[in-house]
Amino acid sequence: MTPTLTIDLDAIAANWRALSAAHGGPTAAVVKADAYGLGADRVAPRLLAEGATHFFVAQLAEAVVLRPLLPGAFIGVLNGFAAAEAATYAAHDLVPVLGNLAEIAAYRRFAAAHGHKLPALLHIDTGMHRLGLMAADVDAVAADPGLLDGIAWSYALTHLVSAETPDDPINILQLQRFNQACARLPTMRRSLANSSGIFLGEEFRSELARPGAALYGINPRPGLPNPMRSVMRLTAPVLQLRDVKVGEGVGYNGSWVAKRPTRVATVALGYADGYHRAASNRAAAFFDAARLPLIGRVSMDLTTFDATDHPALALGDHVELIGPAIPPDEVAGFTGSNGYEVLTSLRHRAVRRYAAL
Repeated sequence: MTPTLTIDLDAIAANWRALSAAHGGPTAAVVKADAYGLGADRVAPRLLAEGATHFFVAQLAEAVVLRPLLPGAFIGVLNGFAAAEAATYAAHDLVPVLGNLAEIAAYRRFAAAHGHKLPALLHIDTGMHRLGLMAADVDAVAADPGLLDGIAWSYALTHLVSAETPDDPINILQLQRFNQACARLPTMRRSLANSSGIFLGEEFRSELARPGAALYGINPRPGLPNPMRSVMRLTAPVLQLRDVKVGEGVGYNGSWVAKRPTRVATVALGYADGYHRAASNRAAAFFDAARLPLIGRVSMDLTTFDATDHPALALGDHVELIGPAIPPDEVAGFTGSNGYEVLTSLRHRAVRRYAAL
């Protein structure tokens, strides 16, 4: 008896449509990290059929796997470029995101040897301080635009630091920095907004938005009603039901002790399935719209819940650990994490079903 992860591809497609409408312009789909843990091999083709033409992953290996599933689509690779990988990019018609002068020079050399310009995106760092051209690099390119010659630039992009916090002044500062940098460089289309950035207003529109987490039901506007549809449900079966007396502990180290006679439901799911141990004694499951508090430690393969107030729960019934009743964002609140990590932690031990929720 194993957990089941149900993934609603139509709901993901509906979220892409909603994000495209909110952006009011071309909208890509970020399908890195196996489509945030939900299966890029199924998610990306569904979005292609829906009308998406641009996709982004983090690593070259992800892009190579997706290429035969996305014929004719634009696939951008966010994590930079290494000269040793150049032939793979060309062979599979993939587009690197270049974020420093050394990468740009190496790609120019490969394109020259290849005999014609090859596509790339130019990453400009406006405040994230991870990847992208720094201010000094922009100065260098502005002084010598020839540094960008020999490449067919698809877009200039930047990545927003705090778009989920609309009143954070870094948002406007990044917008200004991006606009100023683009004005000093050869003209190219721009890609600006991530999931939350789409909701920051007209000035954050560009030639290509790049939503990721919101496609998968993560709320792009924390603190406000979620405009996205729920797209997944993780359930697990009840393996045993047992009664414990007042004063008896449950699970490793007895971290939870019964204060009343308690009916304990042991469920076939644990941290080896990606359900975080930090949820111990904090989270909950749902059965028939009723909340079952998590009691005791999340262990590798098993987790225990208080079913005392829910006598209808029986052996073999499935409880919902993550899904419409308890969204990834809520689960993340119990673990000190975020919805992104909750989804990308899910392991393939769960049986996967692609169906409507």
